Amino acid sequence: MNALVVRSAIVAAIGGLIFGFDTAVISGAEKQIQHVFGLSATMLGFTVTTALIGTIIGALIAGRPADKYGRKKMLYAIGILYVICSLGTAFAVNVEMLMLFRFIGGLGVGASSVCAPIYTAEVAPPAHRGRLVGLVQFNIVLGILVAYASNTVIRELVDSDHAWRWMLGVMLVPSVIFLLLLPTVPETPRWLAANGQWEKAAETSRRLCRSQEESDAVMTEIRESLSEAQNAASVPFFTRQHRKVIMLAVAIAFFNQMSGINAILYYAPRVMEQAGASTSSAFLMSIGVGLMNLVATMAALTVIDKIGRRKLMIVGSVGYLLSLGFLAGVMFYYEDAKGGEFTTTSSILVLGGLMLFIAAHAFGQGSVIWVFISEIFPNRIRGRGQSLGSLTHWVFAAITSFAFPPIITALGGGVAFSIFFIAMIGQLIWVLKVMPETKGVPLEEMEAKLGLAEPLPVRGVR
Repeated sequence: MNALVVRSAIVAAIGGLIFGFDTAVISGAEKQIQHVFGLSATMLGFTVTTALIGTIIGALIAGRPADKYGRKKMLYAIGILYVICSLGTAFAVNVEMLMLFRFIGGLGVGASSVCAPIYTAEVAPPAHRGRLVGLVQFNIVLGILVAYASNTVIRELVDSDHAWRWMLGVMLVPSVIFLLLLPTVPETPRWLAANGQWEKAAETSRRLCRSQEESDAVMTEIRESLSEAQNAASVPFFTRQHRKVIMLAVAIAFFNQMSGINAILYYAPRVMEQAGASTSSAFLMSIGVGLMNLVATMAALTVIDKIGRRKLMIVGSVGYLLSLGFLAGVMFYYEDAKGGEFTTTSSILVLGGLMLFIAAHAFGQGSVIWVFISEIFPNRIRGRGQSLGSLTHWVFAAITSFAFPPIITALGGGVAFSIFFIAMIGQLIWVLKVMPETKGVPLEEMEAKLGLAEPLPVRGVR
């Protein structure tokens, strides 16, 4: 595989690492933030969700600038947002300032979920696209693990009243590294060609391909696909022709969050404490959850281009049902039969259920979602399509993350996990009945594969 392709994918994936770090780091800081600023449970929930509001907006607006100004320029903007967030949250003097900079970081996360997969998909050869786009997901889960480990170390080394500032501020380091590495990677040939820079597109394609013949073939495919959409910016998005891919993107993003993944990542230490673990044990257990996430993601990335997206989703769906059913059963047992008396045994059982849940997510949805959404949309609307998928993902992330604590408080963990279990029955049916396989299909041929291309006119027939 071309070294520049690998380097470009890795640099883009660092944005994913910061994405994952920002997602999970709040789990270690939220209790201290509540104490320092004297927040009610409702206000704490809103403070945590502020980042997700920014993420929703970032996902919503990132597609058009990515199409207009370029994938690489958007990655620069994302890196700057991350730097501002890390410094602002670390030095926040009140909860309003904290929420503002969490919101700014959320804008970067939302935009990254749109732009990083698009960038990688457009520099990667079809045979390796799943693995390379999957690097974004790998770095997301690596960032989650780093956040859990960082939180645990900082909690032991720093005074409790200031530990949360260090937890949030550490994100500055990978953000600066990301910005420093971006000048070493090119803009994508597809974007350059779509914006009339054909000579530069051909030059970049040659650098990304292993031979002139491969580069010529790629440029021919790009030229043919773009000739069908010369007025890409004015192409309507919500049309009957695009309905199928729109519904596919919305469905996979909806099911991703209705598994409960983000709610669990945000509140992992709190869940394990409620299940009977001590505070120190809960932080250490969260590292185990993050490690399992990383291992399962690595396993998925080694096979995603061999066995395909659908098989990973089927395995992940079955794992969801086993783990969520087990977690619901454990919580119902200790909440009802034991009268809410959780023990060390219950905390170990819940940890085991969470480990299986995380493994199922990482091997299935976690590794597939961004690859799948980045592949299914035609060139002319890919930016807006990725934006819609990310928007759906983050809207339901905000809903589940905001609703999870009050549901557990009012109805118990058994009910919360049962809701997620029922949603995952729906996902398994969707995968089996609706989801197409996109493994190894060139982006320029995907439209025909999914039945979206307009039929070619028959010669001699008017």
